[in-house]
Amino acid sequence: MTQRVNKQAVAQAFGRAADGYERYADFQRYSGERLMALLPPSAAGTVLDAGCGTGWFSRRWQQQGHRVIALDLSSGMLAQARRDASAQHYLLGDIEALPLRRHSVDISWSNLAVQWCDSLAQGIRELHRVTRPGGRVLFSTLADASLHEMRSAWQALDNYQHVNTFLSEAAIRQACGKLALRLESETVTQHFPDVLSALQSLKGIGATHIHQGRASGLLTRQRLLQLQQRWPQDAQGYRLSYQLITGVIDCE
Repeated sequence: MTQRVNKQAVAQAFGRAADGYERYADFQRYSGERLMALLPPSAAGTVLDAGCGTGWFSRRWQQQGHRVIALDLSSGMLAQARRDASAQHYLLGDIEALPLRRHSVDISWSNLAVQWCDSLAQGIRELHRVTRPGGRVLFSTLADASLHEMRSAWQALDNYQHVNTFLSEAAIRQACGKLALRLESETVTQHFPDVLSALQSLKGIGATHIHQGRASGLLTRQRLLQLQQRWPQDAQGYRLSYQLITGVIDCE
C-alpha cells in the first residue's frame, strides 16, 4: 500500500493548473458534495481542508460558520485559495506529515487528495491524529477501476504507463486499520465529445503526474487519432470513469 511519489513534481503539476482549475473541476465538486452529504449539520468548529486546492470547499465550510485551515502541497494552489479568501489560516504542507498538533481540529476533510500519498495508511493516521475525540475524518479518493477507459486505450498502443495505479477498495479499507470507518464506493462516468476533451479534463485540474515512467514526446495528431479509435464510447460520447471512494471515520 506504499508507492514512491515525487511530491515536488505533483505540487508543480497542480500549481500550473491553479489559475484555471475550477473550470475543469466538475468531478472534484461532485465528489466533495457527496462527501459533505455524509456529515450531518454540526456546531461551528475548526475544519482542516487537507489538499484544499483552490479552496472551493474551504469556502463552503466557512459559509457554514466554521473556522478553516487550508493546507496544500502546492504553493500555487494555496496562493489561489488565499486570493479568494478561502480560509482563516493557510499551511503549505504534506498530508503525511501534517504541521498541526494532536487533537487540534474538529473535522479533518480531504477531498480527492490522499491518492497522492506515498502511504495511504500514514495519511489516514495523520488526519486521525490531528482530529479531536468526538470529531470526524472525512476523505474521498480513487480506487483501481478509475480511468479504465484511458488505460485500456493506451495499452492498445504502447507499453508505457499513462495512467496512475490506484489502490483497490479492500486496500483502502485495510489502510484505515481498526478505526471506526464507514466506506462507500460509487462509479461516476463523465462523457466528452472527443478524446482531447477527456485528456484536457485531467490536465486542467493538474492531475497529470504519473508516479512511474511514461512515454515522452508530444501527443501528435496521428497519435491522438489512434487513441480515439481505441477509447470506449457510447451514445453520449467518449467515457471517462472514476471509482469514487468516500470514507468517514468517527474519532474516539
